[in-house]
Amino acid sequence: MSIRRHSRHAPVRLAAVLAAGLTALAVGSYAPAPGPANAQPPTTTTPFTTPNTDDCAQKTSPPPAIDTSEAPEPGQSTPGALAIPDPPVGGKRLGGCGLVVPPDSARIPEGISATAWMVSDLDSGKVLLAKDPHGRYRPASTIKVLLADVALRKLDQNKVIVGTQDDANADGTRVGIGPGGRYTNRQLFQGLIMASGNDAAHAIATQLGGDEATVALMNARAKELHALDTRAATPSGLDGPGMSTSAYDLSLIFRDAMTLPLFAELIHTEQVDFPGFPANPKDPDDKDHPGFMIANDNHLLYEYDGALGGKTGYTDDARQTFVAAAQRNGHRLAVTLLKADVLPFRPWEQAAKLLDYAFAMPSGVSVGSLPGSDSNSTDLTASAVAVATPPMDHVEAHNDGSGNNARLILIGGGLVLVVLLLAVASRLGRRR
Repeated sequence: MSIRRHSRHAPVRLAAVLAAGLTALAVGSYAPAPGPANAQPPTTTTPFTTPNTDDCAQKTSPPPAIDTSEAPEPGQSTPGALAIPDPPVGGKRLGGCGLVVPPDSARIPEGISATAWMVSDLDSGKVLLAKDPHGRYRPASTIKVLLADVALRKLDQNKVIVGTQDDANADGTRVGIGPGGRYTNRQLFQGLIMASGNDAAHAIATQLGGDEATVALMNARAKELHALDTRAATPSGLDGPGMSTSAYDLSLIFRDAMTLPLFAELIHTEQVDFPGFPANPKDPDDKDHPGFMIANDNHLLYEYDGALGGKTGYTDDARQTFVAAAQRNGHRLAVTLLKADVLPFRPWEQAAKLLDYAFAMPSGVSVGSLPGSDSNSTDLTASAVAVATPPMDHVEAHNDGSGNNARLILIGGGLVLVVLLLAVASRLGRRR
């Protein structure tokens, strides 16, 4: 892996996270929310096996929920499964549920615990390799990319809004918005994208007409992009009835968001000052809760040479989710991971392995494309969307994703200190 061998950012990031946590605790905004999905899980000793998706179990919908987070409100029902496009969006090969790789490819790197993943070219739109690319999984906070893609086009980034108690009470991870605090939309997007703040998502959604209206805008945008495996149920990525996306769709949505300069800037920003808020909301000059520093929670940004940034996510039902991009030798590649775990590597490390593999692939190879690209994209019409009956025929590929990659290197002992520092920060009880 092309891992940076320095840790100069780690103490600063840790200090920023601790400072934000102490400030937020003053109003309870970092107190763990009730329910089972409270925090990033610790690494366990459960034996690791690469998930096998050859049975197309998630062709229609995500795995069953393990808690009540997706229970519909009284009087409402869970939406039915989204229609399955036929032919598959992006090309016939992407309809496969197992590994989808070019012929005669080297073995996929060991240690990829993500159940579904994909690597694509941000510029050409070519899909280089994938696993269960259209399988449906929960996005967790990676759906904030879709929220940003919608809201950045509609909101004035210089407009100042006043934080509310409803913002501060948002469930899950919060950047630390307080009632009476004054924030520009640009600062709200910093809190949304860099720190995965559900309070920032709430403040943004309020300006778009509330959660229900915002979800409708997000789903309309997904359809415009031909992200037909995607249905948002909440603006923040907290699980809700009918929520789903796919590795393919997340790549597509991320590629669209990367055309927005502010989005591309913020996912690449390491740290920034965030405003405080008054103890007495009626007195905006009362700065009892001073400003603090927030740090980008995407470790790939700090540790991988050429990283452009990305977005992380986690809930108990979604598990670890991740989308990011990196640049090397004039090529910009994006990688998405869904339903991953921290074993045997953290998600950003799994992403780094896949990026290294894809950067080393011969020029011009692909297994499909993203809509709107110049590489055999699928022309979607209303008649092209139909429900297909899984399982579909498997494509030729390695079934277990195991094997050695001679280009991978072991992380030296000098990185241990960085891991320990990051572990402290991750145990602050934040849920994405």
